[in-house]
Amino acid sequence: MKRTERVFGLHAVCSLLQRSPARVSLLRVLETRHDARIDEILQLADKANVPVRRVARQELDECVPGVSHQGVLAETGGAPSLGEQDLPAFVEALGHPPFILVLDSVQDPHNLGACLRSADAAGVDVVIIPKDKSAPLNATVRKVACGAAETLPVVRVTNLARTLRALRDAGVWIYGAAGEAETSLYDTDLCGPLALVLGGEGKGLRRLTREHCDGLLSIPLAGSVSSLNVSVATGICLFEAKRQRPDFKGVSTL
Repeated sequence: MKRTERVFGLHAVCSLLQRSPARVSLLRVLETRHDARIDEILQLADKANVPVRRVARQELDECVPGVSHQGVLAETGGAPSLGEQDLPAFVEALGHPPFILVLDSVQDPHNLGACLRSADAAGVDVVIIPKDKSAPLNATVRKVACGAAETLPVVRVTNLARTLRALRDAGVWIYGAAGEAETSLYDTDLCGPLALVLGGEGKGLRRLTREHCDGLLSIPLAGSVSSLNVSVATGICLFEAKRQRPDFKGVSTL
């Protein structure tokens, strides 16, 4: 059976229509919304010959209950996925030292979406998450990711420890983020083949995940808080690695 997904929110839908318009089978737009941002989306849909239906707010609310859809929702055939079995060949074929993000048990879809957004902005090649104990790539994740979920390869693996072992065997250096680690993120060479591993909300990295890391790193904290939200920590770690890597351009998008 063909998998259907729903992408909602102005930024996420606009990005989807710009990057993968062929995936969109139907665009629902709030009948009372008429403004420049909606006009841009409608123009992209028209250019790609995507069917558009103006609907009442109730219909949108029922399609994605309990979320802020911003008056626009796209029906899609599901994002192209990279299978677990494809990962070794994908990494080998990159043509440059791999830059990988591994998320161990991030269960909040808002956190997962924010991590994907940071990963895309930092130039990560692929994100690896476990099939169990992880948020699904649902509409909320895609909205928060602001288009990153539509272009960034995400691989769901059955056994995360086994995947980390395979990456190590392939020459990828694996660092896990842990608040109690004595080695600072900023004192570590993050160039070369790299996988950064961050744990989920509350408990952080699982024991087996830690055991398959080459080292553990911490983010020095100056204030009174003892830890950071996983999406914030992910952004800090990724952009420190990005700063160190040879292709860093230092271009601001603020």
